[in-house]
Amino acid sequence: MPRQPARLATDPADISRSWQRCRQAGLVPELTRVDGPHMGQVQLRAAADRRATLIAQARPVIDYIYSQIRDSGCVMLLSDENGFLLESAGDTDFCTRAAQVALQPGACWAEDTRGTNAVGTALIEGRPIVVNGTEHYLRHNNFLACAAAPLVEPGGRLLGAIDISCDARRYHPHTFGLVRAAAQMIENRIFELTFASQMKLRFHLSSACLGSVMEGTIALSEDGRIIGANRTGFHLLGLAPSDIGQLGIAETLGIGLRELLDLDRHAQGRPVALHRRGSDAMFIMVEHVRLPQFVPGSLPAVAAKTTAGDALSALDTGDARIHTAIAQARRVLDRKVPLLLQGETGAGKDVFARAIHAASGRAHKPFVAVNCAALPESLIESELFGHAPGSFTGARREGAVGRIREAHGGTLFLDEIGDMPLHMQTRLLRVLEDGYVTPIGGKPVPVDFLLISATHCDLKARVGTQEFRADLYYRLNGLTIALPPARERTDLPALIERILAREALERGEGLTLRLTPELAEAFARYTWPGNLRQLAGMLRTACLMLDSGECELGVEHLSEEAQAELNRKHVAPQPPARPATLRARADALIGNAVAETGGNLAAAARKLGISRNTLYRRLAAGTVVSESAKPLQARKLNS
Repeated sequence: MPRQPARLATDPADISRSWQRCRQAGLVPELTRVDGPHMGQVQLRAAADRRATLIAQARPVIDYIYSQIRDSGCVMLLSDENGFLLESAGDTDFCTRAAQVALQPGACWAEDTRGTNAVGTALIEGRPIVVNGTEHYLRHNNFLACAAAPLVEPGGRLLGAIDISCDARRYHPHTFGLVRAAAQMIENRIFELTFASQMKLRFHLSSACLGSVMEGTIALSEDGRIIGANRTGFHLLGLAPSDIGQLGIAETLGIGLRELLDLDRHAQGRPVALHRRGSDAMFIMVEHVRLPQFVPGSLPAVAAKTTAGDALSALDTGDARIHTAIAQARRVLDRKVPLLLQGETGAGKDVFARAIHAASGRAHKPFVAVNCAALPESLIESELFGHAPGSFTGARREGAVGRIREAHGGTLFLDEIGDMPLHMQTRLLRVLEDGYVTPIGGKPVPVDFLLISATHCDLKARVGTQEFRADLYYRLNGLTIALPPARERTDLPALIERILAREALERGEGLTLRLTPELAEAFARYTWPGNLRQLAGMLRTACLMLDSGECELGVEHLSEEAQAELNRKHVAPQPPARPATLRARADALIGNAVAETGGNLAAAARKLGISRNTLYRRLAAGTVVSESAKPLQARKLNS
């Protein structure tokens, strides 16, 4: 048997069992060459594609942990459930030495191939393992010290392992803690992604641990069954993988779903101490369903009542124009045709884009949303394109991949694309034409993504006034999909029903919420200038005003501001007459921007994507018509 180094990270029995398995597999400790399976580049890419979710959730954790141990002579590795290494990050000197024993992506480190080792043995034992020095069954691996932890999905299925390896002479006990923390962080990320649209219960024996990586979390179905748990959740509740989908919280915590939601409602966002028979108090918090904003129909349980289809089908609630928009999107689904969504603010462009992604073959890969109007001009370049380490003053030491590279393999959603500065439009066009993105201070990197853009403005008009690049416009506009404003939708009652169903689920009283005839009539007359965003916000506030057991929303449940809004006569906005000349169109756009920003020239210039000096010159010319611009023009002309 191997001698055991002095440390408590692994039970010696784990190593002993592993050596026995190695002998039974016919491995010889003196073996100097292992002709184990090794994937080529094509096979490795295919394997990475199959585990895209695992890699996408593990990569940020690997980058973060490695940044804390860089230059300490180590390498971090990610394997799949069969022991094939998929990803690595490490110090060059040690990686060169590790490669001599095939400790690199593509190699298989299953125990029956490489003998006792942290990755392979952790996968078999199903718990974190340290294999240090001579504990390795094959002697040519004795220079290694490796710590690994298995990665498990919320349903208990094995996904792979995360490993930190170094020279045995440099091993530090803290490494074992780091690799366990990394595993927990990766598993928690996968849990949150898997159950993004499900109600979750977060809990721990200490209220201070809620909201931390140490908290237990379970996902709940509509009827209170446990449909997923993170590692701490399995441990604290004593769950087995076979319990997932079978046990309810009533059997596990001794409290029904309705009672739980009632407790949470009275807690008003604070942790609640749940006293269980024969056990210590458990501090709990309920996290309600978080749907994509403002478009109902995204809740799987509710959508299932109207469609058995995908995410796009869930948005089809009876409006002919929405049905047409969905049909158009389906025709180019998975064809990598750039899509341009046009619609008023609040009309649901973001949710429509997410539905396209979820219905596509890229659904298991990242959806990266960027609001071009919300990014400061000074940061938009590094945010989108990324930067190399130390490439400019204030750059992050470890660099940044940028939002475009984050979307690799998935979907990049550029909201309010019309507000992108002109010089950034040039860089984006180059990425779309070449398929490469160049970080600031870095080298070109190939990227592959589906591009969806959205805007509330007339991009073609902005092309005419030279505020938006014509070549970029035609690149973005593979297919334009128009989303109707709320006032023009014929399925408003169905949308309201969806929102109320979601709110009823959160209330947990088992009641069906509905509008009074008076409120339904007021909603039908209203023109909804804020579109679906305004509708959802108004209904949510009204639902909060209901008493327990009350199920009918009336005008009296609305806020005073909402009541005043419904009584105010809104005229649906009419598209302005198109100016006859290019110069007139430019003047109209400038006048609108100055008016919308209340005469703030700096804000207007940013909105238009031009310099303040250019804006001053156009105002001084006297051809821009805007009430807000008149005093500014007068001051400029008299100065």
